[in-house]
Amino acid sequence: METEGSSYDALDLPVAMIEAGSVAAGEWIVVWPVALALLGAGLLVMLRGHKALQAWFAAAIVLAITVSNLTLLVTVFENGPVALTMGGWLPPFGITFAADMTSALFALAASIATLVVLVYAQVEIEDREYGYGFFPLLLLLLCGVSGSFLTGDIFNLYVWFEVMLIASFGLLSMGGTRIQLDGTLKYGFLNLLATTFFLIAIAYTYGLTGTLNMADLVAKADDLPLGPMLTVAALFLFAFAIKAAAFPANAWLPAAYHTPKVAVSAVFGGLLTKVGAYAAIRILVMIFPEGRDMLVPAITALAVTTMVLGPLGAMAQTNLRRAVGFMVIGGIGVILGGLAIVAPADVQGMAATAVARQGLGGAVLYGFHSMLTLTAFYLVAGLIERMSGTDDIRFMGGLYLASVPLSIMFVVLVFAIAGMPPFLGFWPKLILVEGTIRAGNWVLMVALLVNSLLTLVAASRLWAHIFWRNGEEGARSEQRNTRLRVLEPREVRFGLMPVIALMALIVVFGLFPNWLFEAGGVAGLDLVMPDRYVDAVFAEVPN
Repeated sequence: METEGSSYDALDLPVAMIEAGSVAAGEWIVVWPVALALLGAGLLVMLRGHKALQAWFAAAIVLAITVSNLTLLVTVFENGPVALTMGGWLPPFGITFAADMTSALFALAASIATLVVLVYAQVEIEDREYGYGFFPLLLLLLCGVSGSFLTGDIFNLYVWFEVMLIASFGLLSMGGTRIQLDGTLKYGFLNLLATTFFLIAIAYTYGLTGTLNMADLVAKADDLPLGPMLTVAALFLFAFAIKAAAFPANAWLPAAYHTPKVAVSAVFGGLLTKVGAYAAIRILVMIFPEGRDMLVPAITALAVTTMVLGPLGAMAQTNLRRAVGFMVIGGIGVILGGLAIVAPADVQGMAATAVARQGLGGAVLYGFHSMLTLTAFYLVAGLIERMSGTDDIRFMGGLYLASVPLSIMFVVLVFAIAGMPPFLGFWPKLILVEGTIRAGNWVLMVALLVNSLLTLVAASRLWAHIFWRNGEEGARSEQRNTRLRVLEPREVRFGLMPVIALMALIVVFGLFPNWLFEAGGVAGLDLVMPDRYVDAVFAEVPN
């Protein structure tokens, strides 16, 4: 269907034409990741008294979600964006779910990471936490994350954010220790502040345009006066920068993410900050591109400082998971760097589109890589803590002899996070560096390279403290570390093996990246030129 200005003014339709027609069976695939997670969470609440069933049932649900997301990704590859509007109403009146390549990649990475975390949780969950609702909360968290990636409405994006936050509060505070409650308060305060600005931006958007449907906003936002558009775009950027833990509102992340169980830290570090980064890309690029262009200096400043200060913060840490948290922050800076890549003023037309497409494609691919790699890094950190009996790297020396496989896994993750070839993190950084060169943004290019160098130094420092040194820091550094123990069979089966599987996937994606290059290109193009997204949403609307 063709619509003027790549949008559709549904207010011109008579009421009788608002009801939607039949929906193709294949379009329901965009809803399944959210519906399955919500249904699974509800059923798991009813199974709280059946400890033996909970983990297996949760794993089956998340596996089904992963298959649904993989099917969705293949569908988007073959046919373009997919959309479905609920309740028998045509857009923009109904609740719309929509998926393009960006949505499908992020949703798939989220379900894969959650599946691995769910298996890993078997080695550390306590009996009382089955009754506290660990597994229902984990599925509810995945429901909120998937809904955020797949919604086609800004207000429903806020709703899914709240679902995600409710689940994260429960998971973060589960256990009730002093340090967990402290981390929950910091996490909650900053996220509620971000939510307030998010709601203010939503209210302004609706007041100015009369709609919150993303596809409908693509054309209507273009008609906004420059001042209001810039104000709304700045509010969205500020809200999502807080949620993504970009500098200077980043201190809450390392203060909170190391406090819960390792499985919770892994799913938080892998997924939650990426939702904020995704929302910033989706709204600023697809809906408010002119506002994004005017905010490029501010976005560049946020990206550069976040990229550099993240790994510098990791160097100063003695707590292993706090150090990994700062690496999460550095990765958010890289994604924001892709958002800031635009063509110079003297480059117009398709050449300018190609530059922006490359930056956004690199940012999307880096987000996909970061979700998988940082989840694996947190889980490896958890195995290290179990073997050493401490979370302080000063007392972790000698693990190389105790576990050579764990040492190799750590090195692979170091290279992947730093963006070294041939691992997965190298390819999106290569795309981003090339994009900064084409855009003439030398500050961003230098920052990307410095980020890789500093991340490599920070992660190598961790490896040297944990594996290379024979014993504890200080006078006994050359003596054998008596704290160390070997992993028990259950820890190997449910802890080490799923992490090895996730790392194998990361390595394979790095060695065979052609499909990722293609996916990144499609993702970037659909963000810059969202005609296919709009047409998918309004496909049922009569001419």
